[in-house]
Amino acid sequence: MAVLTMELAKQLVQEHTKQPHLLEHALAVSVAMEAMAEHFGEDSAHWAAIGYVHDVDYEEYPEEHLQHAREILEAASVEEEDIRAVLCHGWGICYDEVEPTTNLQKSLFTVDSLTGLVSAAAKMRPQGILDLEVSSLKKKFKDKKFAAKIDRAVIQKGCEMLGMELTEVMDICICGMRKYAAELGIGPKE
Repeated sequence: MAVLTMELAKQLVQEHTKQPHLLEHALAVSVAMEAMAEHFGEDSAHWAAIGYVHDVDYEEYPEEHLQHAREILEAASVEEEDIRAVLCHGWGICYDEVEPTTNLQKSLFTVDSLTGLVSAAAKMRPQGILDLEVSSLKKKFKDKKFAAKIDRAVIQKGCEMLGMELTEVMDICICGMRKYAAELGIGPKE
């Protein structure tokens, strides 16, 4: 068994995911996890790999999300701790077996939905994420009609589990995603 690397995460995602929006989401969660790791003084490359692979079974099994992730990750010799980190992002949503207990797990649980909100907000702005401020994102967070499928309660619960304010986690995600604006399609409009 081995600690998950970005190289292996990308290989697994390429094998199991073809839809561009799912690949974009994998990258968004990866870079947000990288930023969260930096905040906590942890291994940012490792956290980024966990973020990248978190939805590895989603395209093939959308109605059974995370029910097949373990077998995919075990077949690739991913260690148990990393498998648990992936599985925990579905806690209370689609997969109740693994409760997030570490900062890595709680961060993934939180930023999975939050990155969608950040991306949606950034795509509405002429400068994309480059001038997106936390105050603007917080307004979008409060507007239940904006990106209505994003469960704000999950994001809030994740922040509470982390012992962090929503605004702080938003700022970390925005800053992390801003570095990859072009790759994420959330840069300035031409």
